[in-house]
Amino acid sequence: MHKDVRHRFNAAFTPEKYEAFLHTVNTAYGEPVTFRVCETPVFVPRDLKNKLLQGVNDICSVITRPDFREKSAAAIPPHVQVPNEADHTVFLQLDFGICRDAEGNLTPQLIEMQGFPSLYFFQHLLAEAYRKHFDIPADFHHLFGGIDENGYVELLREVIVGNSRPENVILLEIEPEKQNTRIDFWGSEKHLGIKTLCLSKLRREGRDLYYIDEAGRRIGVERIYNRIIFDELEKRADLPREWDMFSEVNAEWVGHPNWFFRISKHTLPFLQSDFVPQTLFVNELKSIPDDLENWVLKPLFSFSGQGVMVNITRQDVENVDDPSNFILQRKVHYIPGIETPNPEEPSKCEIRMMLLWDKDWPAPRLVNNLIRISKGEMVGVRYNKGKDWVGASVGFFEP
Repeated sequence: MHKDVRHRFNAAFTPEKYEAFLHTVNTAYGEPVTFRVCETPVFVPRDLKNKLLQGVNDICSVITRPDFREKSAAAIPPHVQVPNEADHTVFLQLDFGICRDAEGNLTPQLIEMQGFPSLYFFQHLLAEAYRKHFDIPADFHHLFGGIDENGYVELLREVIVGNSRPENVILLEIEPEKQNTRIDFWGSEKHLGIKTLCLSKLRREGRDLYYIDEAGRRIGVERIYNRIIFDELEKRADLPREWDMFSEVNAEWVGHPNWFFRISKHTLPFLQSDFVPQTLFVNELKSIPDDLENWVLKPLFSFSGQGVMVNITRQDVENVDDPSNFILQRKVHYIPGIETPNPEEPSKCEIRMMLLWDKDWPAPRLVNNLIRISKGEMVGVRYNKGKDWVGASVGFFEP
C-alpha cells in the first residue's frame, strides 16, 4: 500500500528469493508451515497506521470500562463457564479489513475480535524471515511500543511463563500435532521452553494437575497457556481426559477460556468508532433492514469464518435458529490495494492487531500484527486455492 516501497519490492522480487524465504520459515521451528505463506509483506503507510492505532484505542476504551464484564456476561454459554475467571483477558486480537472511505482514502474497518491467543511467535519469525531475504526499509516496523526483537520475546515470557519455571507451564491443546497452527506451538516451545500438551495427556490428583515428561518424571502444572477452542472440544467426546476444564484446580490460566466468549463478535454491537461498521444483534432487531445486500449475517461463536453468510436474504435472517447467537454487520468492501506482478490481479488484506494485557497492566498493550492476504471473495484458504500472492503475511509500518 505504501507505493514507493511496494514498487521497489516488486521490482526486486524473484521466485528464488521466495523459495529461500520459505526455507527459513519452514526450518526455523523444526517442521514446515501447514498453510500458505504469502510472497510479500504489506507496507502500511503512516496515515493508515494512525487510523489503525485510533481504532485499537477506541475499542480498548470500551473493553477497559468497569461495566464491560457486566455487558459481556451474556456472551458466555452457561454450559462452558469456567471457574476462577481473570479480571480481564490476557490476549486480544482485532481484525481490520482494509477499505476506502467516502473520500477514497484507505481506512480500516473492524471485522472480528477475540480474547484468545494468536500466532505471536510465528508472526515474529515471519517478519524476521522477510527481512533476511528481502529489502525491507530499516525504519519500518512490525512491532509496536518501542520494543525490539529481544524485548518482544522477553515480554511474552513475562506474560506466559511469569514467575514459574518453564517446565511448569504448558501450552494446552487438543492433539496439538494435528492443528493447522501448530507451527506457533513449536515456536512457543523454542523461545520459552514450555511444554505443548494435549488435554488427554494432562493428569489430575485432587486439585493438582501434572504431566509425565520424557524421562518419566511427574511435573506439576502451575500455569496453562490455553489454546483450546471449546467448539472443537465439544466435538471430541472420544478424547480421554482426567480433567474436564470446568473443575477448580490449583493451576492459573494464562488466557482464561471465558474471555474467548466475552471478547468476540458479541462485543461488536457495543462499539462506536469510525473504524467499526454498524453491528446489530439479530434478536434485538425491530425490523429487518431493507438493504440486506449491504449486510453480513454471522454466528456469534464460530472459528475461521465458519457459518458466515455474505449474500443474504430476508428468509436467511428469519430462519436463524437462535437469533440471540447471531449478528448482522454492515458489509465492508476490501480494496485490492496490494500491487502484484500480475497487474490484473491485485490482492486485498486483513490486518490483525495483536495485543497483550498482563494482570498488573492497566490496559492492553499493542505488540505485533498479523496479515492475511487474499484475492478471493473472502479471506480464507478455500477462497484462494490455486492463487499466488495470497496467504499469511505480516505488516511493516511506516514510522
